[in-house]
Amino acid sequence: MHTFVVLAYKESKYLEECIKSVLNQSLKTNVVIATSTPNDYIYDMAKKYNLDVIVNENSKGIGYDFDFAVNCVNTELVTVAHQDDIYDYEYAKSVVSVYEKNKNSIIIFTDYYEIKNGNKVLSNKNLKIKRILLSPLRLKLLNSLKIVKRMVLSFGCSICCPSVTFVKANITKEIFACDFKCDVDWNAWEKLSNRKGKFSFIHFKLMGHRVHDDSTTTEIIKDNIRTKEDYEILCRFWPKFIAKFINKFYKKSEDSNFK
Repeated sequence: MHTFVVLAYKESKYLEECIKSVLNQSLKTNVVIATSTPNDYIYDMAKKYNLDVIVNENSKGIGYDFDFAVNCVNTELVTVAHQDDIYDYEYAKSVVSVYEKNKNSIIIFTDYYEIKNGNKVLSNKNLKIKRILLSPLRLKLLNSLKIVKRMVLSFGCSICCPSVTFVKANITKEIFACDFKCDVDWNAWEKLSNRKGKFSFIHFKLMGHRVHDDSTTTEIIKDNIRTKEDYEILCRFWPKFIAKFINKFYKKSEDSNFK
């Protein structure tokens, strides 16, 4: 029913930790590796843990890599596991349990903590704001309403991409495809918010998102690409002058990557 697709890129020193976490689940599920940068390091890691490697030979960018990862397996549920992140023991069991009670879910996702310098950060300003934004989705009567799904996204990307499991029957094959370099996930959630179905939110912290200087997000923030993309998406929810105002405050959340 469920597959973790570990999306591997080049030679991440955190890849093995990610693989161990998705193999060590209370509910055993399928695990494969997907990559657009096949190399000996990835193949050696796959051999060590007896995992298949699925190669994307026609990669056109990060968004397209994510779509490839979602569509390269045939199970009902797919979690694209980012190579730097880890998944707690009960993640898969919790997601499958919610799906069995909510088959009309578009995505099922969990709360999360950050990992900085090897330490768990359970709460900070950025995480608190996201939890406030997502709080309406904790109510089953609200999480299928288009206005609510869009509201929780209208002030920023409140959904953590690696925490998301996709219900394949309720989505299209192209979710992430775009020319964005940073906001491919926020762009995807905005598109999916227009579809019929639930954004099922599990409010327990069931995975860890790693923040470090070598991450793609950190690199993009330094190049000021994210701010431009943020503004473009905010304009989908607000008039331009309001979007510009919100973007000034949203930019401050980038500080979290450097502290």
